[in-house]
Amino acid sequence: MERNHIIGFLLIFATLFVWSYLNKPDAAELERRKQLQDSIANLEAAAIDTLNTEAVSTDIIRQEIKTTLPDSILQLQNAGLYGPFAPSSVGEEKEYTLENSKVKVTFSNKGGKITSVELKEHTKQIRERGKEMVEEQVVLLDDPRNKFEYLLPVASAPSGSVSTEDLYFDAKVKGEEIVFTAKTNVGGNFVQKYTLSEAYKIDYAIDYRGLERVFDAKSNSIELNWENYLHPYERNARFEQQYSAVYFKETEESVDDCGCMQDDKKVLDDNKVDWVSHSNQYFNSTLITNTSPFESAVVESVGPSLGEDSDADHMELLTSVMQIPLDRGAGNYEMSMYVGPNDYYALSDFNVSLEYIIPFGNSIFGSINRWVIRPVFDFLSKYIGSLGIVIILVIFVIKMLLYPLMYKMLHSQALMGALKPELAHLNEKYKDKPQEKQMETMKIYREYGVSPLGGCLPMLIQMPIWYALFRFFPASISFRQEAFLWAHDLSSYDDFFHLPFHIPFVGDHLSLFTILYSISMLAYTYYNTKHMDMSANPAMKYMQYLMPVMFFGFFNTYASGLTCYMFFSNLINISQTVLTKKFVFKDEKLKEELRAKKAKPKKKGGFQQRMEEALKQQQDIKAKKQKK
Repeated sequence: MERNHIIGFLLIFATLFVWSYLNKPDAAELERRKQLQDSIANLEAAAIDTLNTEAVSTDIIRQEIKTTLPDSILQLQNAGLYGPFAPSSVGEEKEYTLENSKVKVTFSNKGGKITSVELKEHTKQIRERGKEMVEEQVVLLDDPRNKFEYLLPVASAPSGSVSTEDLYFDAKVKGEEIVFTAKTNVGGNFVQKYTLSEAYKIDYAIDYRGLERVFDAKSNSIELNWENYLHPYERNARFEQQYSAVYFKETEESVDDCGCMQDDKKVLDDNKVDWVSHSNQYFNSTLITNTSPFESAVVESVGPSLGEDSDADHMELLTSVMQIPLDRGAGNYEMSMYVGPNDYYALSDFNVSLEYIIPFGNSIFGSINRWVIRPVFDFLSKYIGSLGIVIILVIFVIKMLLYPLMYKMLHSQALMGALKPELAHLNEKYKDKPQEKQMETMKIYREYGVSPLGGCLPMLIQMPIWYALFRFFPASISFRQEAFLWAHDLSSYDDFFHLPFHIPFVGDHLSLFTILYSISMLAYTYYNTKHMDMSANPAMKYMQYLMPVMFFGFFNTYASGLTCYMFFSNLINISQTVLTKKFVFKDEKLKEELRAKKAKPKKKGGFQQRMEEALKQQQDIKAKKQKK
């Protein structure tokens, strides 16, 4: 057996020797290779000699070499890095544009991607401290650090993939269409095709037919890496940052977000993904699948700290990594892009629930905004040019619809005011016994059929509407840059007074709508409670006046549409209260009503009786503690 092994090895070595001899290059080929290597060495040496290597970085040296060497030599060098895409690894970056009446889209042949989208009908307002306000056009996707790259699974590449960010595409523009082609040396090409449709929609497709043999046989997807640095477009950048997020929709699931209100990261590998949207407060860039959903995705949102001392040059970094199914039979994949404003009707036209990226809120509050408040405002806006007038009209309609409940609240307050003489003797009798006084007060209320909580129902019913509006005004683009009275933008704060310094929790401005709202709230609180006896709980007397001050600090940087709503709502509340109490409720009639209520037999049980029992139990516990 050892002899057979030796003979086998000798035959193998002989075969290799004969194969090497027959395939060795001839003298002409050896001379050509030597000349090529000498040319590369001479050109590299010449390029390096022209640079000050002590002061210039390695990257600059490499760039200088790249611009000096002929493309054919560079392609030969890059063959080891880019495999069959070596012919597209060198070139010169050029820009191309497509535009319609709404947008101007700029492309680069380096990577075959969009480098900016100018929205012709939207501007951003910039006001530096002490200077006049200026307007600039809104431009999306324009940060040079942005990425929109495919990692093509090329088996022969050292890293296992080739990034389209490194490739120079040939571009052909025809009408509203531009086609980018990354050529290979194996016959197939990687193609990206953009077609600017109506308004803000872009039809987008990739084609990789002919590349099946160079793709890794084990790979069943192409990775798309999308990184988007968002810049502020509104004056309140901190508030805008809270509404910046990656929204997405998994197949058969509802719309969700990653990063709204805080940094976040989500791995979406349980379900396929229909679309991914990079959205801020009023604008978004969205990629929608048409052929089939993404196989999976990883989305992330990271925002820098924004403040007076912040040196951040962006507002939020949104990242999405999607896996596109690799269909070797079809060889292409179709998508749609939307790059534009968060317009409810434009987004809903896609019929993929894209309108849910507008941050109207969740649960019942979002439903109220989408299906009640938004349609009402849109309907009235068709016939009324000023959205400020629309706000006042909506307030009037809501107040009139709720007036029956308002009447009940005022009636309860009037009855309690009429009972004040009956309660006066309790102050002296239970001067040092607040719990006993409160219990006796509840007995008198029950005796006369008066409930101190009778006025709470209107407030409770209005709370969902109020909270829905709290989310509606800063989310609806209809109010963006809409002026009313002294407010330049109902979607942002009205900086009526500019301050040369920054106040914590207030900012560098004073909002006049917020000031007027706080004053009206103080006046309304004083008028409503001047007949109420708060001796049992004096802290409440001061707390009610502290709340408007706290609200001023909170709403001073909020959307002026909301503070405008709250101010005029308070004005109507005060008007309804004063007029009703002055012309509807008369003291004699109230006293007659109280006497009639007192004469009626009382039902046992009820909230007041339970409250009395609770107060009595507290009194007993306190008495036992005092005895101990």
